[in-house]
Amino acid sequence: METIRPVPRTLLRDRAYEAIRDAIVAGEIEPGAVVRDADLAERLGLSRAPVREAFSRLVDEGLLESKPQSYTRVTPVVAADVRDAAAVVGAVHELVTRVAVPRLRQADLDAMRAANERFAAAVHAGDVDGALRADDELHHVLVRAAANRAAAATVARYTPLIRRLERRRFGEGGTCRSAGLHEQLIAACAAGDTETALRVTADIWRGLEELADPD
Repeated sequence: METIRPVPRTLLRDRAYEAIRDAIVAGEIEPGAVVRDADLAERLGLSRAPVREAFSRLVDEGLLESKPQSYTRVTPVVAADVRDAAAVVGAVHELVTRVAVPRLRQADLDAMRAANERFAAAVHAGDVDGALRADDELHHVLVRAAANRAAAATVARYTPLIRRLERRRFGEGGTCRSAGLHEQLIAACAAGDTETALRVTADIWRGLEELADPD
């Protein structure tokens, strides 16, 4: 596994959480797989304590499920759960956009454009992980500018549930969302047009809700 690898012994709980979360989202640890703290602690080069703490957080966030004295395993990808998460994350991104647009500086717009260039290049190359990472980076500019800790925490908590399904669908022959919507969003932000930015943001996240619709 490329994601599960030794990590520096700083912020061990958070680093263990991030490594295991990313492995689940990437499909390196598949839905239904049983995970054991001792095994992952050895792979990460950590003690079992930070891994157990990471497990607890991942259970709370819906990526793991646990039965005491029995098992801890990766949850299945459930379309209804993804739709619910996309609805919540979309609403939070709209809130963030409304607050952030008047605050954006040129450096923020440049960061969004650079992220969208990476997004488009990754889509062209068929690099799903790179596309999703660039997508996160683009939207994080707005989250950071809004400076709403509750909104940032909500996005961080529920986005991995959405990414799991996105990644699976792309792997089944789907396509990443067009960079065109990002371009519209950036243009609206550059013009200080909050209402258009909100409309585009809603379109982006509505598309993710539709991604979770049954085939």
